[in-house]
Amino acid sequence: MSAQPVTPVRRTRPRPAWHVATVAETRHETTTAARLVLDVPTWPGSDAGSHVDVRLTAPDGYQASRSYSIASSTPEGQVVLAVDELPDGEVSPFLVREVRPGDQLELHGPLGAFFVWRPGESSRPVQLVAGGSGVVPLYAMAAAHGTADDAAPFRLLYSARTPADVFFADELAALAGPAFGLDLVYTREAPDGWLDPVGRLTQETLAARTIPAAERPRLYVCGSTGFVEAVARWLQELGHAAADIHTERFGGL
Repeated sequence: MSAQPVTPVRRTRPRPAWHVATVAETRHETTTAARLVLDVPTWPGSDAGSHVDVRLTAPDGYQASRSYSIASSTPEGQVVLAVDELPDGEVSPFLVREVRPGDQLELHGPLGAFFVWRPGESSRPVQLVAGGSGVVPLYAMAAAHGTADDAAPFRLLYSARTPADVFFADELAALAGPAFGLDLVYTREAPDGWLDPVGRLTQETLAARTIPAAERPRLYVCGSTGFVEAVARWLQELGHAAADIHTERFGGL
């Protein structure tokens, strides 16, 4: 009897729902950002690259809600956020400055199906390009890739203002190796002994430090609107197909 082909079983994507989260841990992530570890008993898990809506309710009943990328994809029952404070924001200053362990937040999610990465879904290489806090969902992808021991080559090009502004600096350094290439670009200040020029990311640097179009990578780009639009345009000019470029912009308050 000949062996029958096996069809891979795909995990059903959890349906978005409202959840009550209890803050388990807070810490400074960068000079302007905080990392929040949330215990969410009803959380079903999420794909790397997903996001949530966080809703705050004031004592007078006023509510404000903003979307934030999830910095984790496992385990069930826990969500990690890394929130950058926007000075004029309604939600981010509270999350960065005021939230303490034991506080409760409302989350709606997991959300997002286009800007996600799943282990074992494709053997094509993956190129991540991040600007500032746009690295948060891309870090989730890199961490999921490392945990799964996935064979697809991974590479991250990360543009940050200074070393103090790098999100998940220790975790990214620990992931770096043969299976995960890490390239940093500093736009304002670099570490002592840094040999590369300091300044904004250029198309020339993008071409030199990303997987070439001939290798047909899947590309994920996240950052401010201007950053994402420029990088996506440069990638297409370098020969990458538009359909291979997944983009996500931030700008919530």
